[in-house]
Amino acid sequence: MPPDSHPSFLPSLLGVFAHPDDEALLAGGVLAQHAAAGAVTAVVTATWAPGTHRAGELADALAILGAGKPRLLAYADDRIPDSAPGRPWLCEVPMEEVVKGIVEHIRAVRPQIVVTHDAYGQMTGHPDHLRTHEATVLAVHAAGLEHRYPDAGLPWRPQALYAATHPNSGAGVLGRRLQQVGKRTLTVPDDHITAAVDVTPWLGQKERAILAHKSEVAKARPLPGILSRLSAEERESITKTEYFTCLSARSAAVPLSALTV
Repeated sequence: MPPDSHPSFLPSLLGVFAHPDDEALLAGGVLAQHAAAGAVTAVVTATWAPGTHRAGELADALAILGAGKPRLLAYADDRIPDSAPGRPWLCEVPMEEVVKGIVEHIRAVRPQIVVTHDAYGQMTGHPDHLRTHEATVLAVHAAGLEHRYPDAGLPWRPQALYAATHPNSGAGVLGRRLQQVGKRTLTVPDDHITAAVDVTPWLGQKERAILAHKSEVAKARPLPGILSRLSAEERESITKTEYFTCLSARSAAVPLSALTV
């Protein structure tokens, strides 16, 4: 389906992810799709501080995807001190503090849909991904309660929360590539998938957004680097479909995307 034939309406969308590059890797196509349809589209990133090189790369990636400017919680990334000088590691911050920070952005953006990591912390089980998943699940509920975080903006209740994930049957090529660099692969049963979105019409934007994370592309083990060294055909087989599980939804929840397979 060409880009100009998708529905004129798609819901507003907020992604909440742990690191710069997660947004492009896990939901870059869906973010670009919603932005192209005129939907409000934004991303909260839990780690890395303004002024760091990866925050700059994130800004470039979001501009490519049409997802606005970075919204940084600015915690340190998995014991990398220069990711947020003087700030605590995300997993050492009290959960209440992280939840409040996400609630502030939910209430500011007022999205119909929130997307975050799955309960495994994606295929590799990264602790920052797990922490972000847990905090986002709590924040989506708390954001709609007027007596929770009353100084964080007016209450807003998203219609649905989705987790970006990988099914057992769809992770073969990617799983093998991760295992080659010593990473584990955690996937979910196929029947856990609520939406499998064909993002082929937005694949060019998604791949440019991934490549915008230049410092990760230059390394051997991070996924942007792995993808950049694959053939175009193999890279497309990994990136053309984005998988999600609906974790919670109101009775009238709008779908994540009209382009499901």
